[in-house]
Amino acid sequence: MFDSIVEAVFRHAEQSPDRLCLTDDNGRVTYREYARKIARLAGAFVREGVAPGDRVVVEACQTIDYLATELALQRVGAIFVPLEHNCAPGKIDAIAERVGAVAIVACRPGDAAARRWCFEDLARMEGEAKPFESDRWPVRADVSEILFSTGTTGREKGIVLTHGNDIALAENVIYGVEMEDDNVEMIPSPMNHSHGLRRYYANMVNGSTVVLLGSAMNMKQFFRNLDDCGVNALDLVPAALTAVLRLSRGRLKDYADRIRYIQFGAAPMPEADRREICRLLPNSRLYNFYGSTESGCVALYNFNRPDAKPNCIGKSACNARLFFVDDDRRKIETSADRAGLLASAGGMNMLGYWQDDEETARAMADGVIYSNDEAYLDPDGDIILLGRRGYVINVGGNKVSPEEIEDAAMGFEGVADCAAVPVSDPHRGNVPRLYVQSKPGCAVDFAALRAFLAGRLEAYKVPAYIEAIDRVPRTYNGKLLRKGRRCGARPGTKHLRTP
Repeated sequence: MFDSIVEAVFRHAEQSPDRLCLTDDNGRVTYREYARKIARLAGAFVREGVAPGDRVVVEACQTIDYLATELALQRVGAIFVPLEHNCAPGKIDAIAERVGAVAIVACRPGDAAARRWCFEDLARMEGEAKPFESDRWPVRADVSEILFSTGTTGREKGIVLTHGNDIALAENVIYGVEMEDDNVEMIPSPMNHSHGLRRYYANMVNGSTVVLLGSAMNMKQFFRNLDDCGVNALDLVPAALTAVLRLSRGRLKDYADRIRYIQFGAAPMPEADRREICRLLPNSRLYNFYGSTESGCVALYNFNRPDAKPNCIGKSACNARLFFVDDDRRKIETSADRAGLLASAGGMNMLGYWQDDEETARAMADGVIYSNDEAYLDPDGDIILLGRRGYVINVGGNKVSPEEIEDAAMGFEGVADCAAVPVSDPHRGNVPRLYVQSKPGCAVDFAALRAFLAGRLEAYKVPAYIEAIDRVPRTYNGKLLRKGRRCGARPGTKHLRTP
């Protein structure tokens, strides 16, 4: 078995050079072509002074160039730090400073002399560089990437992962979905997000084909890929599934004999969508994966069966060991009447949070990650998930920190206090609602506040609703009381809906 994803790609390039490796909305590469591209990009990075252990921040996009950039950095021993597409420039700079990045790769033009490259710069650098050659491949203990995630407590944290973590996660997916040698999987999930990245990793380890899709809303390209690329597997976050079901008008049923499986994860799935996808694809395996950025895919369940259980996440993945603990992290036996908190052990668990020993200790100890999810083991040995102790806003699979929204809003003139909370949305699962307490004698202009936030936050983080509140409820020591958060709302207050 391989010790890193990049090694897997190069070994498959030797064994099956003409096998289709990746396609995006604009092109495709075989394993031989992809390996050559990675080697030239790696040579360009070395020529520019990128060294083993260096951190490089990269803005994500659904392209071959983006994924080749990741593996080129890892080929030379550097550490990949991805951020979401269209990330606010201020956030890119803040994360780069936080991790001590030696370079930034973004979709918008930058200052190449200052190691702020765009992908057009990389294309030029690639064409001028000699392929990187080395007998040394990354080893499993080497750090491969730092993924920034809101997690369950609010603030974004840098999750430090190794090449060994990546391989263990890939194996969890490969064996969990019973991936076959001729797998062709379409992935529209954002490639800065652990969900999409790890499905890509699994296919690279398996030596199969990944079809990238720029947007799950692009139904023309979605079905063109199904037809032209021979797609036989899909990866969808629930928000993308909702879009496909709504826009395709049942057309998926025409592929019922071809689609072997669909993987779902990153957010809860609406029950109506679950029933509809089972109806359209009665013979496909439909997997609900459970996990987190910190621990990855640790359990899975095929819910497309007559005896499917509500809220079931199935059994542990091949490299994971799940068990239950009480609030003091002591192992306990569980039942429907006595739930516990899920804990996971295994090779997929992160090293810890970037330069944050305190938060790391809150999340894990001795390699075990302790979640905030309540669950129990049923008589069949399946895990039944009851819910999360937390208040993170999950917008279409993107976890949004209420505190990030609140911090930004507090910079607006006239805002005395505020609180961001999730509200249900039929298409995105949840969206943010912001309650605003005005300073005495001030009337906050909500349209202006929204424009202010749009300049400081990614679009999905901008509150879908803004509402006045007489007093934001807090404890005596200032802690926000998110329960009972509607207390004090003014009757008849108008909402501002995000277009």
